[in-house]
Formats: sequence, structure tokens, C-alpha cells
Amino acid sequence: MIKKMRIIIAVSLLAGFVPFAAAERVKDIVEIQGIRSNPLSGVGLVVGLSGTGDSTMPSQQMLTNILRRSGLVLTPDQLKGGNIAIVMVTAELGAFSREGSRIDVDVSSIGDAKSLQGGILMATAMEGLDGQIYAVTMAAGLSLGGWTASGEKATITKNHQTVGRIPNGAIVEKEEIANFIDVIAGRRILTLNLRNNDFTTAQRISKGINEVYAASCVVADAGTIKVVVPTQVTDADIAGFIDRITNVEVAVDMPAVVVINEKTGTIVVGQNVGISAVAISQGSLVVKIKETPIVSQPTAPFSDAGETKVVQETAVSIEEKEGFLIPVAKTVTVAELARTLNAIGATPRDLIAIFNALKKAGALQARLEIM
Repeated sequence: MIKKMRIIIAVSLLAGFVPFAAAERVKDIVEIQGIRSNPLSGVGLVVGLSGTGDSTMPSQQMLTNILRRSGLVLTPDQLKGGNIAIVMVTAELGAFSREGSRIDVDVSSIGDAKSLQGGILMATAMEGLDGQIYAVTMAAGLSLGGWTASGEKATITKNHQTVGRIPNGAIVEKEEIANFIDVIAGRRILTLNLRNNDFTTAQRISKGINEVYAASCVVADAGTIKVVVPTQVTDADIAGFIDRITNVEVAVDMPAVVVINEKTGTIVVGQNVGISAVAISQGSLVVKIKETPIVSQPTAPFSDAGETKVVQETAVSIEEKEGFLIPVAKTVTVAELARTLNAIGATPRDLIAIFNALKKAGALQARLEIM
């Protein structure tokens, strides 16, 4: 009796399920071509560790080279103790980072250090992929977000101890100026690239921008929208122009896709996914989908308002028993089916098997992606 009540409640909730497309700002679904960050990296040395550093030769050799520049001549064999660690230093140079500004730095051990806790990163030159130096780190302490405590026979560790971060840890020495306005035949062109390519969404973006600046936008392809900067917009007002067009709200069209991660049992279903006429049996589960026409006659007291119409009533039921398949002539969404299956305790493994079988039978009207 309890199980039947759960099924009735689930079906009642699903009967009112109506998918809708939420409006999103253009700035949240596109990238402006030419505005991007650039990766920087360098090899540095962390000092001041309490016996948790490297025991390998490269870190000792690197420290020897640094000390030689200071006039102290030593050999790697003379540097022992495990209080240093060779690390990889990485950062992102922003599109609008200017000389003298500061950027965050990530530090990762590349030796056999056990922990970077309490260490200080020495000044490190950070290069781009072109081999030029764009930033230099300052001598600063690392933030690990955890700790390690050890005794003679036991050790307690919280979080990862060989990766750290230094907020504002590097100073930009050379900027990489972003160029996001192209000049073609004397006209200024701004290019918007959709994060998820779709002709419908691209057309909606173009229509929305054209309502703000008439005849200024055209769709180049499913992932590219070209915007002509109007002549009345001055170079000083380019930022304001971009602000106005990227705050336009559009409805994003979602593709019909089902994503399944069998390793974790995760299933993600798009709202436009549908199932054609089908009957399903998974183990002891029998799924029935039925459509029944009913007559709707709304009435209002002391009024002739209301119109008699024939509407469709959809019923989705699932029984846990040995049974036979019943063919039906109704299309429902996978979201409805998944919610109803979950209501009676169907496991993610059951759902994965059902979706795979639906695709094989040609009843799943969506792209199925297995991660």
C-alpha cells in the first residue's frame, strides 16, 4: 500500500511538468573573440621546509646555482637536510593584466617532497609559450589550505600538502594586450563565439542585439555572431557598447542529449529529450504509458464563459511484478520517466540499462553520450 501511494504522488507531480527555456544574458553564453588569458609557467624552489622537502639531486643542484649567483660556491653534495623542494610555478596572465599588476600563482611539487607546509617560494621568472618572461613571483609563503602533524609512529594530514597557492604572488612585467575589435573595410567588427554551438540560439542572440542596435548583427555560423559597431559609438564608448549588447537576454535552445557516466552512475537528461511509443520492462519493473482523451467543460456560476474541449490525460505507472509489455502511442519526456522510476527506487544502473535499450530500439529521440 505504501509503495502504491508513492507511485500516485510521483505521477501527480509529473502531470504538471512543463519544460520551459529560461532567458540567459548574452555575456553568460558567449566568449568575445580576442579576449583570453595566456598560461605562464616556471620552475622554482621552495625553501624553509622542516625535513619534508626533496631528497633528490635536482633541487640541490638548483639551490647550488642560486647560491653561486650570490658568490657562494658549493657543490650539491654539500647541501643536505630535506628543507628545499623543486616546484612548478603556474599562473594565468589575464587579457587585461597590465604591467605592475599582480596575479595569483599556483605551486606544485615535482620532486619527492612530502609537504610544502611552511615553505617560502623564491623569486621565479614565469615565461609564456613564446619563451618570453611575462611575470616574476615574489618571495612569499604558500597557502596550502591544510596541515600535517606527525609523531614517531603516526601522521595526520588534512588536504593535499604538495600543492599550494600564493594570492597576488606574481608581478606582471610584460602585458599581452587583447585585441577584440577587427577593422574590415573601415568598419569595426566585434565577434561573439557561442560556448555551445547552436543555430537557434545564435539567431536569437542576433535578433536580440538588432532590437537594441538595428541591422548591426548577423549570424556567421552556429557558433559565431558578427556585430558591427555603429558609427555613432565612439572608441571611448566601446566598453559601454559591449555592456549593452551582452546584457541582452535570450532563451537558450538546449539540444536533445542524454549523458551517462557509468563509472559514477550519473545521468544528465536534457529537457527536450523525448521517448517515442514504447513499452519497457526492466527486471521486475513494468512501465506503462497511456494517453486517454477526456472532455473538459469549465463552468462559471451565472456566466456563459468556458469552452468545451477534448484534452489528453497522460498516465505513467510502474509496477514491480512479472508482467507483459503493453504497446502505447504516446511520447513522454525522459525526465518524466526518470522521476517516476526514481520514485519507486529504481537504481541509476537500472536507468542506464533502460536508456541504452531505448536508444537501441530507436525510441530515444536524443543523442546518447557515454562518458
